[in-house]
Amino acid sequence: MGFYLSKSRTVMHNLKPKLGSLGVMFHQSSGIASFSHHQESQSGLIKNLGAGSCNRPTLFTIWRSEHFKAEKQLDCKQNSGGPQVLNFPGGNVKFTSELDFLPEGLEERVHCYRILDENGQLTSSNFVQISDELAVRMYTYMAMLQTMDTIFYEAQRQGRISFYVTAIGEEAINIASAAALQLDDPVFPQYRESGVLLWRGFTLQEFANQCFGNKNDNCKGRQMPAHYGSVKHNYFTVASTVATQVPHAVGAAYSLKMDRINACSITYFGDGGTSTGDFHAALNFAAVMEAPVIFFCRNNGWAISTPVGDQFRSDGIVVRGQAYGVHSIRVDGNDALAIYSAVRAARQMAITEQRPVLIEALTYRGGHHTTSDDSTRYRSAEEIEWWRVAQCPVSRFRKWLEKEGWWNSDAETELRASLRKQVLRAIQVAEQVEKPPVADIFTDVYDAPPSNLHEQETTLLETIEKHPKEYPPNFSC
Repeated sequence: MGFYLSKSRTVMHNLKPKLGSLGVMFHQSSGIASFSHHQESQSGLIKNLGAGSCNRPTLFTIWRSEHFKAEKQLDCKQNSGGPQVLNFPGGNVKFTSELDFLPEGLEERVHCYRILDENGQLTSSNFVQISDELAVRMYTYMAMLQTMDTIFYEAQRQGRISFYVTAIGEEAINIASAAALQLDDPVFPQYRESGVLLWRGFTLQEFANQCFGNKNDNCKGRQMPAHYGSVKHNYFTVASTVATQVPHAVGAAYSLKMDRINACSITYFGDGGTSTGDFHAALNFAAVMEAPVIFFCRNNGWAISTPVGDQFRSDGIVVRGQAYGVHSIRVDGNDALAIYSAVRAARQMAITEQRPVLIEALTYRGGHHTTSDDSTRYRSAEEIEWWRVAQCPVSRFRKWLEKEGWWNSDAETELRASLRKQVLRAIQVAEQVEKPPVADIFTDVYDAPPSNLHEQETTLLETIEKHPKEYPPNFSC
């Protein structure tokens, strides 16, 4: 975060952070999340996101407290015989004689914004209309991500790559959210968002090069497989450490605000990431400093083997945004139209109103946590199969396309065959490419490498020369 604050070329007077003056009150009378802001109806931006999917919409209202002034706080204010009010630091607070504790939660869970049901039927017209061209492109990339995950997973099981992580069951989250963003919006991923990078133009060959760690890998073979990064695509490199990317995204968003750039940052994380201190610090910083950042939580039910019921007592993640004064919404993570609409609206809000937004996408992790995990040890195979079939986001979106007359079985057969050939070809090519030179291990950190690093390099080269059979035959020095 500090990196982004220091990189800004604009002095602080160009930005007027309202420290201590931001508050967002989310009136929860019925447990429904909706945006009620000035948005462009003609351009497709929805007006009241979520209102069409429920009969009792809950509205967000905004309050901003005045700065505390001691000389004005000497007396309590009386409002026509009503309760006394005192302007504490942070805003006016009414007094009460009732000894009431806030309940631990709402009687009803916050509702979930949905447009497409399991059969691909529209449940509402309250969504961003998309063209047939965009819809088909989104489906193509969802199928491409699905195919890539399937074949790369098989390649790991064959011992051709050492590790892999899939996004099975979360294809809509990846592709629909990416389609709603712009390339100027920096992405801070966790490790299950390869589809976002795929949508931005990272090729299947580049994915394969990274997973095989060959000399064409833009990470120079230094990263674990499936830990991608690309400056060209404004996609920050994946780190295995949980949720460390969340405060980074806030720092980047604050920098965008200081430099008056018409963009927002977005960070993705799982439900497990919200159990870290980084998540809470990031939300609070973003709310107070009014940073244009989208927090996108993929609540897929499992933090590796830990179910959400063992992580928190709150109603998921959406209510945590409310607690920090952040506009929040819960969305069906298996509904591409709902995801696209929510991210479009959130981006518009983040940029035009210079504020953070939290999106909680409810979904289910259809695969193992990674290839190092066997999820059948802590959940049944029947449960996994039901979610993968009955709630598959790719199948749901395809059904809608077919109902619209934009897709058919012939197109499906042709696409699947083509994608499989492309992925297999990328793997075959990547396998034949030499590994990066050993010297790359020791570069790009120090301007002048210290003596101990030179010693390590010398020792490694001697080891390779002494035990050549223990290293790949094309492992160049």
